[in-house]
Amino acid sequence: MARWEGNTRGRLEQAALELFEEQGYDRTTVAQIAQRANLTERSFYRWFSDKREVLFGGSQELEAEFVSGIEAAAPDAGALPTLLAAFATAPRVFRPREFLVRRAAVIAANPPLHERELIKLVSISQSLTEALLRRGVDPDTARMATDLGLSVLRLATERWMAAPHPDPKGFPEALSVAAAELLAVASDGLSA
Repeated sequence: MARWEGNTRGRLEQAALELFEEQGYDRTTVAQIAQRANLTERSFYRWFSDKREVLFGGSQELEAEFVSGIEAAAPDAGALPTLLAAFATAPRVFRPREFLVRRAAVIAANPPLHERELIKLVSISQSLTEALLRRGVDPDTARMATDLGLSVLRLATERWMAAPHPDPKGFPEALSVAAAELLAVASDGLSA
């Protein structure tokens, strides 16, 4: 096995994704992933706790990027604008678009992976809410802003990934458009 080759994590992610697409998630083993990446199983377990984590390993980086963005926001910024500014930095840690699109398809085709996706989303949500609380945002506002912000993030990310040639510089604009749509939906029929 070639231990000296670089980008071990990326090679394992790519190998796993290829195997999940070729033979299905359930029929793919850690041994096969390691072999495809020209690594040992031991190397695999240095990076990931199990084969599911190959698809979700970047969520810690994304969560850290978001929390850092919240902490760097202007002290007088509102909760939702603070989140949106933090989310605008996501392309710094996004995996390549092709990987994200393929990853989404594998997750969509495998119900056990939906559960892991939801668990990771809950973890990110908790971290964002806690970061807002540390800024002095009241608990109800922090929770609601986080829920709304994550809805905006999901819609903007889906649209950005679906674009033929998404530009990382265009991601903040996708967030702004999705946020404006959220506000329009939220205010529809409520003003009297």
